[in-house]
Amino acid sequence: MDEMVQTVSTTAEGSDAQALESMPANEANVTPVSVVEALLISTDDPLPAAKIAQILGRGNATDVKSHIDALNERYASVGASYRIESIAKGYQILTLPDYAPWVKKLHKARDDTRLTGAALETLAVIAYKQPVLRADIEAVRGVAAGDLLIRLRDAGLIRIVGRAEEIGRPLLYGTTPKFLEIFGLGSLKDLPKLDGDLPGGATLRPVE
Repeated sequence: MDEMVQTVSTTAEGSDAQALESMPANEANVTPVSVVEALLISTDDPLPAAKIAQILGRGNATDVKSHIDALNERYASVGASYRIESIAKGYQILTLPDYAPWVKKLHKARDDTRLTGAALETLAVIAYKQPVLRADIEAVRGVAAGDLLIRLRDAGLIRIVGRAEEIGRPLLYGTTPKFLEIFGLGSLKDLPKLDGDLPGGATLRPVE
């Protein structure tokens, strides 16, 4: 049975929080302040002080505010790019306004790769049948694909891989390394096996 110890009561930032009692020896570094920090890091939504205190298992909203003040003092002392802010009747870790230009770039990149159902269907046809003609994509889906092909190219998920050896030399489309990265694939061989055919009788098979 693990040796039980009692942790010290406060952090270096001057928090007056009492230590968690009866803590296993291998968790002796866990304090109320660090638990509050872990909770806030682990959620994307504002956490009410009462909820934090309930999960913590001790103290009240005032104690939680003291823990948060201690954390913010620590963040400021080391020049961290974030603080814990009171928002929507709860607390959340937010980046400082000075970092907004870079954060906006990140969110824009995510928005650019957010796909509609139609875009995902088009991307699936390309992934499994590449290199593939626009005409073949449209034959499978039964609708025009021009705008979707432009959007997928702008998102960096597909590219032109050549031209077909037929009249007019139409463009051939294939996926990009970014496609593999976004969908967590090591290679095209990792594409899921498909059961059945697509509309129009077209069969999709991963490229070897």
